[in-house]
Amino acid sequence: MGVGFQSALADGIPPPGAKTAREALSDPNEVFNWKNPPGFKKDVFTFVRLHYEVGGRTGRHNPYRWAIDYPDADLNLSYRLQQMTSMKVDPDARILRMSDPELFRYPFVYAVEPGDWLLSEREVQAMRRYLLNGGFLMVDDFWGENEWEGFESEMKRIFPDRTWKDIPRSDPLFHCVFDLPETLNLQCPNVRTGTLSQFTGVTWERPDAVEMHVRGWYDDRGRLCAIATHNTDNGDGWEREGENEYYFREFSEKKAYPLMINIVFWVMSH
Repeated sequence: MGVGFQSALADGIPPPGAKTAREALSDPNEVFNWKNPPGFKKDVFTFVRLHYEVGGRTGRHNPYRWAIDYPDADLNLSYRLQQMTSMKVDPDARILRMSDPELFRYPFVYAVEPGDWLLSEREVQAMRRYLLNGGFLMVDDFWGENEWEGFESEMKRIFPDRTWKDIPRSDPLFHCVFDLPETLNLQCPNVRTGTLSQFTGVTWERPDAVEMHVRGWYDDRGRLCAIATHNTDNGDGWEREGENEYYFREFSEKKAYPLMINIVFWVMSH
């Protein structure tokens, strides 16, 4: 099975002051670790999770929504990227706020459950500069039309004239490392729904979220600068890979990891 570990975060609350996912572990040695060759410190891919505030729009006022699946998803994904590609990967991953000047050191950032995020004006300006200067944003694990509208309204503050477009499955992004044919439903539910799906056939988490979307935002030159994986939970596919054999084989191995590896490869090579 997978690397699959579970950290000891009390009630899902990240430890104060942690800057890396590994710092959140009660035992940093409980997961795979590795060292990159000397001289590659600035030439590795670092998975960066964004820390944001919530606005209460969806009625789920959880100030730690940004940390869902953390730190397990971040560390498992970093390991799989290191293991399955030729990329040099930071074994620790990072946590950053959008307003942190260090944001511009990292070409790829990730946010989870953004349907209720609330950006300050400073964060709006920082993210606009980040994306215009070649940065890339991926958002994941938000379901239904209400959460899409909440997410999209905040993104409109960054670029009012931009619109999201469904990325067709014929796009090279879906075939660059792993071939993900159009016949493969890429929807990845949480581990409970996914485990039960072998009996129910249901892979969605609410009635208005049956269809999974991979949507893209493009800059004026046609560069893909953001991806939203809507009505799916790739983060659970990375986090929960060791909990259930069926879930790992059906969702982590076939969908969550291949899709993310393709996205990272595509972004870092284009």
